[in-house]
Amino acid sequence: MKIFGVDIGGSGIKGAPVDLDRGELAQERHKVLTPHPATPGSVADGVAEVVGHFDWQGPVGITFPGVVTGGVTRTAANVDKGWIDTDARTLLSERIGQPVTILNDADAAGIAEMAFGAGRDRKGTVIMLTLGTGIGSAVFTNGQLIPNTELGHLELHGHDAEKRASTKAKEDEDLSWHHWAHRVQKYLVHVEMLFSPELFIIGGGVSRKAEKFLPLIEHVRAEIVPAELQNNAGIVGAAMAAAGK
Repeated sequence: MKIFGVDIGGSGIKGAPVDLDRGELAQERHKVLTPHPATPGSVADGVAEVVGHFDWQGPVGITFPGVVTGGVTRTAANVDKGWIDTDARTLLSERIGQPVTILNDADAAGIAEMAFGAGRDRKGTVIMLTLGTGIGSAVFTNGQLIPNTELGHLELHGHDAEKRASTKAKEDEDLSWHHWAHRVQKYLVHVEMLFSPELFIIGGGVSRKAEKFLPLIEHVRAEIVPAELQNNAGIVGAAMAAAGK
């Protein structure tokens, strides 16, 4: 079974048909740059370009970097504030001419990792963290998602945690891997104190370079592993959501 998935990120909008039996992209993904400002209309145009690249007809799952309830986007930390309280499901469905399911981006990535990746068959509390333009989170207890947790906005030393420990913070401040790993460690210790997970899954594009920073993280009791689906997890999870999985 194939369903189309789109992942809206702070820097890029990427998508592809997904083979839901295997949890893999069925074709090489297509990516366009996220417009700035990332208004609802301009992002919808980007999504339409990605979907149109494949001449796709059928259901489309789409991730959004913020809280989503009932198809409505409720927050907009890393996109234009015009997204707040926008009926994104209707907007995007009308723009691409296909039925749309929309959900939080980290929730989508977590759903995929729990089904096909590093969280497969894991019980207890599992937390997926996506490090990118911000920090997304997906919390699972015995495989059940608690949606829209947004743990990147926990306060850490007087700042939103994502302003200190995201990949963007590393790049903006030109931090060494060692210095940045120390910040990520402080964040993980804080999250662990609140939730006591058995497993942290670290996702986002930086998961491809996990060997550069995960071995530097100490004082965290939970197991820490990189996402197996890496930066395709959001696309796969979006497609799964559109298929009702």
